[in-house]
Amino acid sequence: MTPKELADIHQQSFVFPRPWSVAEITDLIDSPNVHLLVESGGFALIRIAGPEAELLTIAVDPAQRRQRIASRLMATLLETAKCHGVEEVFLEVAEGNTPAIALYETSGFTRRATRKGYYIGPNGQKINALIMVRSI
Repeated sequence: MTPKELADIHQQSFVFPRPWSVAEITDLIDSPNVHLLVESGGFALIRIAGPEAELLTIAVDPAQRRQRIASRLMATLLETAKCHGVEEVFLEVAEGNTPAIALYETSGFTRRATRKGYYIGPNGQKINALIMVRSI
């Protein structure tokens, strides 16, 4: 997938936090230790730093949801992390994003902490971020 195609999927997937631009996605892909994981209809970006990995984003084309694309991406993410010696993967998710939270919990992530007012919603409201982690 091209950065433009990735940005299109990201834009269709997110209202807040705001979707990433082609330039932002390109910069991330070009960053050291960032890995792009792709499935037809979706992608994930992870950053590996020593024994830790962070899920930066995961996005699936809304027209292709409910086909286990995100689940396959999560399995690939965990295998990639394991192959790089990662011991723990973490992520941040808006506390009201129940589909994403369900995906992460099904993938073995647990809630570790809350960042109060971390995200700013489309109407300026402050939204908490859940920090979720999974040991490998």
